[in-house]
Amino acid sequence: MTLVVASTNGLFLTGRCAKKESKVTTVAGGDQVLLASTIGPVDSGIVAALEDSFEKKTGVKVGHVRAGTGAALKIAESGTFDLVMAHARALEEKFIAEGFGAKRIDLMYNDFVIIGPASDPAQINGLQTSAGALKKIRDTHSLFISRGDNSGTHVAEKGLWQTAGLSPSGEWYRVYEKGFEGNVKVLKYADEQNGYAIIDRATYLTLKNDIVLKVLVEKDESLLNYISLIPVNPERFPNVKNKLAMQFVDFCTSVEGQTIIRDFGKDKYGEPMFYPNSAVGKTLPR
Repeated sequence: MTLVVASTNGLFLTGRCAKKESKVTTVAGGDQVLLASTIGPVDSGIVAALEDSFEKKTGVKVGHVRAGTGAALKIAESGTFDLVMAHARALEEKFIAEGFGAKRIDLMYNDFVIIGPASDPAQINGLQTSAGALKKIRDTHSLFISRGDNSGTHVAEKGLWQTAGLSPSGEWYRVYEKGFEGNVKVLKYADEQNGYAIIDRATYLTLKNDIVLKVLVEKDESLLNYISLIPVNPERFPNVKNKLAMQFVDFCTSVEGQTIIRDFGKDKYGEPMFYPNSAVGKTLPR
């Protein structure tokens, strides 16, 4: 059974060998890989699917915490984790440049979508670009919900506003105070408030039958969402389990791991939640 333990700083500890404590450093297990993961892949179930398959194959357990990308990278700076899963390239490259991470490894991708009410007060439905949609949301002062937590989703949102040449502010632009808890919370809140938001497709697919908001803008290249793995630097932190972490990386980026990613959620949702993006994964038939 997997435990999920909320901590005081908004992180969530999971894993079969986790002790029921409030600090992420209390995870037990000698040969266990510790992964600091961005929230979306955990909430979608793909992280657990990869962990379970890896454990069955190798006998090595993987325990993880879930946090926004900014927070996940920050806690990995302590050297108490072996691996990071993230989706904000600028933050990832900074983590590596400062010596905390060894390298950035392509794993998978999906995309963000702009969701909103069916009444669509900003009239963005069917627009081809996120920039055009965001401009109309701003110009009409239509309610927009932001995570506001420096997570990968928030970093992507800020980049999209910047690309559009806009600096959102005012009562219509609302930062959700519980945004650090992840896109599931944000999407449910946006649905309650009947507002617009930028959400990853996997989160939308898991909740689409429970909400009234609709996907209004999608498939703009600027909305692609790349997810990577970063081994914590063993030269800086000699105690990290780099060999085991790289075994997990090798599994996730292999034909077997990439096939799990390719097929995950297809039966349930009728479309992929993620696309394989390792060197091998890019060659797999879709």
